[in-house]
Amino acid sequence: MPEVTSYTPGFPTWVELASPDPERSKRYYCDLFGWTSYTLTTDIGEYEIFALGDAGGPETAGMQTLADDSLPSSWTCYFRTDDVPASADAVRAAGGLVLVEPTAVADLGQMALCSDPEGADFALWYPYHLQGAGVVDEPSAMCWVELACRDIHAARDFYGAVFGWKAVDRDYYASVYTNWKVGDWSVAGMVSMDEHWPPGYPPHWIPYFWVADCDDSAARAVELGGRIHIPPSDIEPGRFCIVTDPTGARLALIAPALPDGAAHTRP
Repeated sequence: MPEVTSYTPGFPTWVELASPDPERSKRYYCDLFGWTSYTLTTDIGEYEIFALGDAGGPETAGMQTLADDSLPSSWTCYFRTDDVPASADAVRAAGGLVLVEPTAVADLGQMALCSDPEGADFALWYPYHLQGAGVVDEPSAMCWVELACRDIHAARDFYGAVFGWKAVDRDYYASVYTNWKVGDWSVAGMVSMDEHWPPGYPPHWIPYFWVADCDDSAARAVELGGRIHIPPSDIEPGRFCIVTDPTGARLALIAPALPDGAAHTRP
């Protein structure tokens, strides 16, 4: 699909890895997805940009060094807003926390790091020169983001208040899956952390990355040092798996089921 040049408020725009071992993470993701990377030096430190194809290709994701070794390696999902301070106020009013106050990231944009009432981290983004991912919904690019939490009713209230999302439930096998929508567009999903999850496992957001063959990509993820948590499985949207990378960050791989052979386009 064409490169993305803008995002509608409420849409996921960017995903960012916090890694305790950036060089190892760089090798892993470049090998797994065929990405390249380059380093930006900003007023808040060095920031790694992953790109599709060569270094001049569209941006796919970011990476920074994990500042606190006591924290787990993880992916953070960024959501577009027209007013970061106002959205941060909405987070607080809805019972969440603002972990990093609205901050300019060089000439890229303005961000704030937040957590919802259950402790799942996410970020707000208003673009200056970086709209977000330059490509989505095609192989080796982000195509979905998903929240896993225990209180789905509280999450519906929270994210509805912050982003204006409408929650639409769908029955997937024995469980209910929530699609969050902006207008007619599905922008994110939510699963309930039931008894099948390890006790004490924290609520979290994860990105989904499009792959051509889920089984092949899952095998490659393991060869490169990752671990499989949910093996390749068929669901209505396609064939997916959940993995953790060599530093412990959780992500999903999916080969979408596309009857017409093409991804949807975004507004």
